[in-house]
Amino acid sequence: MASRRFGLRTLVFLGGAILMLIPAVVTANLYIGVLHQRAEQLLVEKLTIRGELSAGLLARRLYALWMDVAKLATTIDTADLPAARDQIQFLSRLDSRYSWLGLADVNGKVLTAKGGMLEGESVAQRPWFRRGLVAPTAIDVHEAQLLARLMPAAPEPYRFIDMAAPLRHNGSTVAGVIGAHINWSWVAEGLAGLQASGIDLLLLSRERVVLFGPPDLINKPLNIGSAQAANRVTSAVLDERWPNGKDYITVTVPAVGYADLPSFGWSLLIRQNLDEALAPTRELIRSFWITLGSGAFVALVLLYIAAKWVTTPLLRLCGFAESIVQAPNSKAPYQETRFDEAARLSDALVRLQSKLMRM
Repeated sequence: MASRRFGLRTLVFLGGAILMLIPAVVTANLYIGVLHQRAEQLLVEKLTIRGELSAGLLARRLYALWMDVAKLATTIDTADLPAARDQIQFLSRLDSRYSWLGLADVNGKVLTAKGGMLEGESVAQRPWFRRGLVAPTAIDVHEAQLLARLMPAAPEPYRFIDMAAPLRHNGSTVAGVIGAHINWSWVAEGLAGLQASGIDLLLLSRERVVLFGPPDLINKPLNIGSAQAANRVTSAVLDERWPNGKDYITVTVPAVGYADLPSFGWSLLIRQNLDEALAPTRELIRSFWITLGSGAFVALVLLYIAAKWVTTPLLRLCGFAESIVQAPNSKAPYQETRFDEAARLSDALVRLQSKLMRM
């Protein structure tokens, strides 16, 4: 039994397809890998820049308030209480960010305050007062304590950032403390304005509690890798799964501060859903594969046509050669002219037939 061998048409088609497709597929995979890597790099750069700008803007806004309190501490004279009261009332009416602004003497008794709130009461046990007696200070966000009963009713508890600075008599002796309670809603609204569609900003406390961010995470501790990297010297970039079960690429800005603004120990996380962030790149890759596949299909069709065009004369000549073995006076072969080799072989078979017929 004759062994089965591939025909020339099959060999030409398969060989051409292998030589064409393997380099194309390898090159395409390398290109897609580079494209995907570059897309992730651009995403990280975008999130890093947004995070650093957001942290810087938040810090500068707080620094402006801090400077107002610090300057007020140098201009107020506790010996002239009516003038101090006028300054406090004017500034508190001018700037709605102050939920409370007031002065306390060295014993913690409130001398004057915005709207008369807490006047005559003691704030000696409040952290802002005790620390403010020693040096300029800032206290992390907390729920209202003494002011809670004096504030209008609200669905959520009032939360404040405290800023304080010592008041010095004749530039040396501490005569009291100026304190300011900054409404946390102002900070939250500012952070909300810095967010973009699909990008979340999360502000973490020193203890990695979410101060601002998605509603399902606010006031909850965060223990994922990016939160663990918070408060470190350098920034971090992580691709990780969050408690909601989704994968995010997260950039950590380790500190929120500016100039001599006292540190709250805050850090900022910028995250974006990985599937959503890379969706345009994946769509581009899908379109690329569709285009490549369509081109490969057309190329294979053309290759098959070319293989058939090349092998058809040879098949006809093979048939004629086999026929003259059986009958030398068979009909003369088709005159092949497609390419030189087929034409020469056709002429040679015609001459061979003539010799066989003369024998």
